[in-house]
Amino acid sequence: MMMKPTRVLATFVLVLTIIDAARAFDYGEAVDKSLLFFEAQRSGKLPGTQRVKWRGDSGLYDGYQQKVNLVGGYYDAGDHVKFGLPMAYSVTMLSWGAIEYGKSMINLNQMGHVLNAIKWGTDYFIKAHSEPNVLWGQVGDGDSDHYCWERAEDMTTPRTAYKLDIEHPGSDLAGETAAAMAAAAIAFKPYNSSYSDLLLVHAKQLFWFADRFRGLFTDSIPSAKEFYTSSGYSDELLWAATWLYRATKDESYLKYVVDNTASLGGTGWAVKEFSWDNKYAGVQILLSKVLMDGDGGAYTATLKQHQAKADYFACACHQKNAGYNAPLTPGGLLYLHEWNNMQYAASAAFLLAVYSDYLSEGKLVLKCPDASVQPQELLVFAKSQADYILGKNPKSMSYMVGYGQNYPSHVHHRGASIAPISVLHSVVGCVQGFDAWYRRPEANPNIVYGGLVGGPDRNDNFEDDRSNYEQTEPTLSGTAPLVGLLCKLHSINSHYAAGPTPTKGQPNSYSHPKEVAKPYEKTGSPVEFLHTITDSWTIGRIAYYRHKVIIKNKSEKPITDLKLEIENLSGAIWGLSPTQNKNVYELPEWIKAIKPGSECSFVYIQGGPQAKVSVQSYH
Repeated sequence: MMMKPTRVLATFVLVLTIIDAARAFDYGEAVDKSLLFFEAQRSGKLPGTQRVKWRGDSGLYDGYQQKVNLVGGYYDAGDHVKFGLPMAYSVTMLSWGAIEYGKSMINLNQMGHVLNAIKWGTDYFIKAHSEPNVLWGQVGDGDSDHYCWERAEDMTTPRTAYKLDIEHPGSDLAGETAAAMAAAAIAFKPYNSSYSDLLLVHAKQLFWFADRFRGLFTDSIPSAKEFYTSSGYSDELLWAATWLYRATKDESYLKYVVDNTASLGGTGWAVKEFSWDNKYAGVQILLSKVLMDGDGGAYTATLKQHQAKADYFACACHQKNAGYNAPLTPGGLLYLHEWNNMQYAASAAFLLAVYSDYLSEGKLVLKCPDASVQPQELLVFAKSQADYILGKNPKSMSYMVGYGQNYPSHVHHRGASIAPISVLHSVVGCVQGFDAWYRRPEANPNIVYGGLVGGPDRNDNFEDDRSNYEQTEPTLSGTAPLVGLLCKLHSINSHYAAGPTPTKGQPNSYSHPKEVAKPYEKTGSPVEFLHTITDSWTIGRIAYYRHKVIIKNKSEKPITDLKLEIENLSGAIWGLSPTQNKNVYELPEWIKAIKPGSECSFVYIQGGPQAKVSVQSYH
């Protein structure tokens, strides 16, 4: 009797399901739109590369009253408060997406925008972490801010800054910021190792501060409680330590997790939610990866407990958990909270996509109470959440603003709902904004591209009304996990569109050559350059290379104010700052000097010949 090849057939059907549905949505376009949302949410002095033109400079005196520079960072949602916890979580999610799906981001020519979005957050965190045991956790007050409906550029509300310190701890906020810095350090490592090292310094200090002086941040910053009530800080301590282990491979951080996991709930909590407030599922899946990679060592038994909890989360989302499942709407959307539910669905979907990859790499099957689940099935479910967001839902509505033909046009967002300064030159006052713009029935004059709104209710119903903030307000923490998820889905589409597994020279092929280095170039100055190709890939018929250039000081004196001229540069560059002069770059501000015999480096990506690097001036 011939046995039916059911497993092979099931896998084939799953692959076809992913491919067919992937063709229905342009995930690459959705990635581009989602990154525009971060530019729309910027606070501070906007750069010349700003693409969202209806925004202008704002919050230029944040921290002035407290004599600290807190200019920059992101506005949280449709208001103008800079809430530290969701901002840090969003940076962690952007960074995790870059770590897992960087190849797809490069393929889409979006890695520069992703790193810029991360850095806009981490640059602010560096300012906010003004002392080892001080973290400025919020700028602006939610109550007074919500009394006004005005553009960020016209703000008249108090810009009070709130800090955490030894006497006013906030382990959840400090822990999440440490995690964000550590994850960002990994994301930046291939492109800007100096900045990566700086982020790790802050991450380590913040973790020590969070662990040594424990407390809820909302007890120290009560004005945040109404908007972002923290359920605890135990998960953030484990989350930060886990990310620091991944960033440093310092076993002391893994030992911290294992030694404290029982008391901090890491192996006790089985959860169905992953969000700005609850990181347990993320911790459990990251630690499962450590186990799958064979790095558990003496900690294997405890890591297996984390993997069991990771499996619980995945099985609950996939509806295979013996009745203890995450709730779904009739249309198939994960539904966990009435207020801005879509962010929870997006975070869960990203986490499931990552776990699917980890299981696939480990050649493992997810064993749920109701059935054994192939890793591809988890990915199919994650994709179903993304597709629901983009328009495959009972309303045929895209809940990502600006994507598709039918999306919310009355978004609860101050800047999007008021004509920009370039059109309306006069100031829009606090109360005037409500009368003239908030209550007007017409669509918003500005499209806040990429904003993921709160989404439908438990029955898939949605009302596109500016006053319906539970459903129409977009948030950083909603869009951030989507970036990585959409890049993953794009990579599936690209892979199968290209046919069989590509080899070098074929469309969309990738290779990881050993570093190809030329000898140090003599420059007629104390500076020498070493060009190295660290990675290469082919998109279409164009070969792209990641070039790493090491700058060495061969003199016996420090080199300062180094300026380099880079000709024939057609791609993105990291690790140098542009000057006002064409093709001239300088060292970033955190590198004050290159000591004798020391090195620093920068990275650029482009197709064709390498750029020509020369020394213009130095001291």
